[in-house]
Amino acid sequence: MPHPQFSLKAADKKRLVKDRLIRFAVSAGGVSVLGALVLIFVYLIWVALPLFSSADITVSSAHPEVSLQSSPIQLSVGEHGQYVFMLDRQGEMIFRSTQDEHQEPVWHKQLPFMPEQSAVAGEWFAVLGQKHQLEIARPLFSHRLQNGQDLFVPGVEQLELPSGLNEYVPADVQQFTCSVLPNRLTLAFSSDRGALSVLTYRQDTADVTEFRFPGQVKADELLVTPDGDTLYVREGEQLIVAIRSGTSFRVREVVDLTEGQSERKVVQMILLPGGDSLLVRHRDGQVTQWFDVIREEKRQLMPIREFKTGLRTGMILADAYHQGFFSFHHDGQVRNYQVTNHKQVLSQPVFKQLPELVALSENEKYLVSYEKGRLSLAEIHLGYPEISFSALWQKLWYENYPKPEYVWQSTAASDSFEPKFSLMPIAFGTIKAAMYSMLFAVPIAVLAAIYTAYFMSARMRRKVKPTIELMEALPTVIIGFLAGLWLAPIVERHLVSVVVMCILLPLSTVLFGLIWHFFPERWRRPVRRGWHAAILLPVLAVVMVLVLPVGFDIETWLFHGDIRVFMAQYGIDFNQRNSLVVGIAMGFAVIPTIFTIAEDAIFSVPKHLSDGSLALGATPWQTLTHVVLLTASPGIFSAVMMGLGRAVGETMIVLMATGNTPIMDWNIFEGMRTLAATIAVELPEAEVGSSQYRLLFLGALLLFVFTFLVNALAEWIRLRLREKYRAL
Repeated sequence: MPHPQFSLKAADKKRLVKDRLIRFAVSAGGVSVLGALVLIFVYLIWVALPLFSSADITVSSAHPEVSLQSSPIQLSVGEHGQYVFMLDRQGEMIFRSTQDEHQEPVWHKQLPFMPEQSAVAGEWFAVLGQKHQLEIARPLFSHRLQNGQDLFVPGVEQLELPSGLNEYVPADVQQFTCSVLPNRLTLAFSSDRGALSVLTYRQDTADVTEFRFPGQVKADELLVTPDGDTLYVREGEQLIVAIRSGTSFRVREVVDLTEGQSERKVVQMILLPGGDSLLVRHRDGQVTQWFDVIREEKRQLMPIREFKTGLRTGMILADAYHQGFFSFHHDGQVRNYQVTNHKQVLSQPVFKQLPELVALSENEKYLVSYEKGRLSLAEIHLGYPEISFSALWQKLWYENYPKPEYVWQSTAASDSFEPKFSLMPIAFGTIKAAMYSMLFAVPIAVLAAIYTAYFMSARMRRKVKPTIELMEALPTVIIGFLAGLWLAPIVERHLVSVVVMCILLPLSTVLFGLIWHFFPERWRRPVRRGWHAAILLPVLAVVMVLVLPVGFDIETWLFHGDIRVFMAQYGIDFNQRNSLVVGIAMGFAVIPTIFTIAEDAIFSVPKHLSDGSLALGATPWQTLTHVVLLTASPGIFSAVMMGLGRAVGETMIVLMATGNTPIMDWNIFEGMRTLAATIAVELPEAEVGSSQYRLLFLGALLLFVFTFLVNALAEWIRLRLREKYRAL
């Protein structure tokens, strides 16, 4: 018997082609979405990863060593590493190129005297001659564009000093230091006879004042802060801290730098950038950091950290603008430490032996050193020394802080400001904002979803559900705007009433339900099943109207007229834009998401399950709790997780409805700062490639990973719940 050949009609062939095209388009779309997510993840890692790169310092092969006729007493190097300035012992100021070993100086000038001593004050240097001659100057590494080429224009700016200033310089100066400000010059001298004096010259008035310390001080080292207001005098292992008071100085305290350990002899002191921290190098290879801390309502210089640099340490040099220092060792080893996070940034051999003199460029990219008649230039790449695990996630003791704290403060007005990049406050703020918003949104959204899907009449549900879903279309910037400018002042003015409403509204709902249950049947019969919410709304409105004016009476009766003053007595602060406002506003934005998904999950429970339960004698509540909610639990859990993801990533509401302060406090009346808000505020102003810029991308990566983990956990739990209650 012949078998007929199978054939497709023309319509079937077209349908097959369409199915394949649609399948390909859907698959391509899904793969594209996954690919985009992977690319975002890879890009965030690519931008943030350099934060944890290693540091490096190498002697530059592009800049040969330069032979010198005379040993320098002052060194400086330009930001491009092409030119070096030096002042030698013959009083000659020279600019030399580092490109050619045998090239002649590109600029030179002779001082009118032979320098005997020198001191450094930032970019300025001071030299003192044998006959009290004093010169204060700074090298200028200037460039200008000429005929399309970059032309180096060297020079030295010399500070104009009054003619009679030399008369105040002691005859037998042993140590001296200086501070140069735009309007004030401070010079401190110590003599072999034990005399200690300070000269202050104000350029606006051309006044020179001299202050002599009473008694004798055999100073081994002198340091003055850049602002000229604090003088450190080391006499052996004792440190005298003197503070400016008008035109004179007063001794604030005398500190034992050995901390009671007599074997810890002091050999060197330097100031970190800004002058707030003092580094002390001991003979036993320890370097200690000291700065002022308020104790017993007064400032005291205290040791904060110790660094074990080793017994072969020959000298230390402060970083140009990082809060750190270099240590140079007798075997040529060079190390760098970041003091705030107690991190050793690099350690590697660079020189053959300990250099005699070293200097850093202002951008901290080049290190020039002098050793045995030759200059050498090293290129430095410190990376991001202020970034470490301890800096991001642990408490650190910052300058001028009374104790270790978590601090996020990326910018400030001062040039000597140390950025503080602790992620803990903003990660805490993210969790805090999400928690308070979920506390407000989850009970309302889930209970509303249960009532709408299970108890509400179909006609009323057709109006309520789209209305709530429409709330999700409201722009969050509008919600944040209303929360910050309208809701926050209302909450502040009626704080007691708002708190009482948060308690009374749920209680009044339950109380009205009980009262309604005991109403006579003839009163309840006209209200059709599923329309009880329409009766409850006027009751809640009446409660709100009654409670609002009563709040002032409660505040007067219980809190002496001002609840904020009462809370302040117990250490509870109040800010107008706080977590309560954020919880209400963000909860309002999250409710539609949770409600929609949870209501669909409950309404989608097969009707034969609830009908079967009721037919077996279960009450509606028993059916709801033992059948419907269990069956819908995977969907309800997914709804809550979707709401949590929305709350964690919310930006505009948190940005506009809080004080945006990165603090760690669970107080509901205090604000917070979240990761998303920090990224939105600071990324447009961050310098590309800076620590702040890359940290913001790291924050975005943390948000991305957190959202991924929450969604993965939610999906795993949803599948487990679905498998567990599949038999229902």
